[in-house]
Amino acid sequence: MNTQATNNGNNAATNAVTNLQKPKHLISLATSSVLVSVEVKVWTATKQNRTVSDEVTSAKKASKDSGRFIENLLANDIDHKRILNYRQTVYNWTQRIAFDFAGTQRVLPQVDLPRFMREYEIHKADFHKLVETFLAKYPTIISNMAFIQGDMFDRNNYPTVEQIKDKFGIQLFTADVPMHDWRCQISQDLAEDLHNNYARQTQEIIDGILTRQAEQVINVLTSLSHCCGVDEVTGKDGEIKIKKRKIYDATIEKALLLCNTFREFNLTNNTALEEARASMEKVLRGVDGEMLRENEVMREQVKDDLDDILAKFRPLSGV
Repeated sequence: MNTQATNNGNNAATNAVTNLQKPKHLISLATSSVLVSVEVKVWTATKQNRTVSDEVTSAKKASKDSGRFIENLLANDIDHKRILNYRQTVYNWTQRIAFDFAGTQRVLPQVDLPRFMREYEIHKADFHKLVETFLAKYPTIISNMAFIQGDMFDRNNYPTVEQIKDKFGIQLFTADVPMHDWRCQISQDLAEDLHNNYARQTQEIIDGILTRQAEQVINVLTSLSHCCGVDEVTGKDGEIKIKKRKIYDATIEKALLLCNTFREFNLTNNTALEEARASMEKVLRGVDGEMLRENEVMREQVKDDLDDILAKFRPLSGV
């Protein structure tokens, strides 16, 4: 066996892999963002009742495998339902504040990390309050279920307070955007296949983030423009009157937050996105809801400026 030839082959393969370049956008993603994931655990309080399932399928002359009866052990208790609903609230929040990456992991711009941590602590505290309220009432809830569940009630289906404590929880996971090391002794063909797949996945993530950013800019511009407009309403006397639409400070704050985030988080240095962001920031600088509600001239000017940004940005964004 020619050891020298083998070593040369391995070195060539290693060099080929080393020379493969990481997608440049992944580098900017890694230096300007972090991966976050928020896991919310809840006790669903459901259980299959095999006895009832068998009774129903037998009565309908159906196979036992054709249906299942899922018992709601708490019969939609309001305090338990609030916890389930809050899990959705947290999910919606993570969807809104961060961008798609992989699975439950989401890309969070580093510029938004302080705000994210503040809001996470608020969600965490609110979630624990809901759980504490539920646990305090849990023994009473079980007693009520004895009447509500009728013959289906089985005390063995209800864990103790201590047992269900561990079934509730909220936890934040963070990680760096992975920067894979390509210096592995594998064949050049395999290395190229891996690199191409890696580059494709990265580009899909970046494209998804850019599309989401464009949607957010367009949505907030559209919302602000609409709020600055007026409606024609017919009064009781039949006369047409002009009614100003409501302007919400929260919408203006949301727009300014996007401006702040996208100033630092523009992974592809997209010119259209930056121009729309900078223009929106310029229009809204020093403007608040009260000014727009009280000053009709300013209100009309802001609407015209926002409509102008939309007209320029929307065709370029492809959204």
